[in-house]
Amino acid sequence: MNQLIRCKTCDQVFMKGPYDAYPEYEVAPNYSSENFRRIERDDFQNFLSDHDGHQLESLKIIEDSYVSEKAYSEPIKVSFFKATNGRERFVVKKFRERIDEPLKYQLIFGDYSLKCVTIEIQSAEISKQLEDELKPPLSPEKIEAFVKLYGDVVQGFALEDLERIPEESRHPLEVYYKIDDVHLVYLLRKCRSLFKGQEYLAMEEFIHRHKDDGVLLLKATYNIELVEVAKPEKRTIPVFQPLEKEKVLWKK
Repeated sequence: MNQLIRCKTCDQVFMKGPYDAYPEYEVAPNYSSENFRRIERDDFQNFLSDHDGHQLESLKIIEDSYVSEKAYSEPIKVSFFKATNGRERFVVKKFRERIDEPLKYQLIFGDYSLKCVTIEIQSAEISKQLEDELKPPLSPEKIEAFVKLYGDVVQGFALEDLERIPEESRHPLEVYYKIDDVHLVYLLRKCRSLFKGQEYLAMEEFIHRHKDDGVLLLKATYNIELVEVAKPEKRTIPVFQPLEKEKVLWKK
């Protein structure tokens, strides 16, 4: 439904969609709230007018390249994705500064990567889950002791030692991993020094219940590292070589 278009002359991009020509409605001045003024618009035709005579091309968005600095549900954020014309790759910045303005797209020469900055346990979530689930309840001191113990067990973990869970996170920069079986056994063994009898059995069930898709998952937080480069210079073609005409798309 959407098509990303680049102006090769000035390196601006436009996301052509099905609603480009839909009118806007606003409350007319000096009218009651039941009366609206219809404002005709055609964003794509405006883009074509602004770039009349320029060379345009379609860009293909690279699958699974989207990343954002904030949660998917956040309407005001900066996001990035990658696109290509088949010969070059670009980064496209998608953003808006106010909720009432349309999305903007900016072409960037360069690349980005994700860098893991922290790996941590879900301390608050573990504590709350233990309070809600275990009956009879654990004392606050024992809950705090288990959270500290779990943090000590996973301290110093490297990403290559962890298994990523397949489910997508609600935040694009947060990824969840589960601990391996060796450290799981080590955690259970260490729990024997904190819990006895029925308390230990309850904790053992709790750990097995939440190790794969619950509060015992480790949360890794990433940063977006954007590297911009200078725009490549156009090659000079010798005069004795035949020139190929480049197709101009959507010429008015």
